[in-house]
Amino acid sequence: MKTIDLHTPLRGYDLQQLKAGDFLTISGTIYTARDKAHKKIAELVAQQKPLPIDFTNAVIYYAGPSPAPPGMPIGAIGPTTSYRMDVYTNVMLSLGVRMLIGKGSRNSEVKKLLVNYQAVYCSSFGGAAAYLSQCVVDAHIIAFEEFGPEAMYKLTVKNFPVIVINDMYGGDLYANVQ
Repeated sequence: MKTIDLHTPLRGYDLQQLKAGDFLTISGTIYTARDKAHKKIAELVAQQKPLPIDFTNAVIYYAGPSPAPPGMPIGAIGPTTSYRMDVYTNVMLSLGVRMLIGKGSRNSEVKKLLVNYQAVYCSSFGGAAAYLSQCVVDAHIIAFEEFGPEAMYKLTVKNFPVIVINDMYGGDLYANVQ
C-alpha cells in the first residue's frame, strides 16, 4: 500500500495512479452531500434547472456535520453509509464528479459506473468524526440550507485521510479482504 497526496480539483492523471487499497490524503475543496442533497440534485437535473455548483472533477463526501464548536470551522464530520447514494451515483458521475467518499461497500452497478466514468470510491474512517473535523480548515453551506445537517457544504480540507476502495480499473479492496 502506498500513500498519495492529492490536491483538488482532481485531474485524470491523479486518478489513473490510484489502486484499491491506496491510502490518500486530500487537500483542497471537497463538497458534502447526503441523501436529501443527492435527491434534490437528481431532481434539478431531471427538470433541467441550474445546479448549485459545477461538479466537474469534484469530490463528494457523504457526510453531514454536527454544529461547529466555538472557534472551529465545523463539528464532527464522519462519513455516512454510502449504499443509500447508489441510486444517484449515475447522475453524479455524469455531472463530472470524480471521487466519492463514504463508508461501506457499493453495489455492482456503481462499481461498473466508476469504471465507465473513470472515477473512484474511497472510504473515510467511521467512528473518527471528531478527528476528521480537525482536517477541515474552512466550511460553509453552499446549497440546500433548509436540509440542516444534510445541506451541501463546501469544505476546505488539509490532509484529509481516505482509502481507495474501488478504483477506476474495477479493483475492489473489499473483495480482496473477504
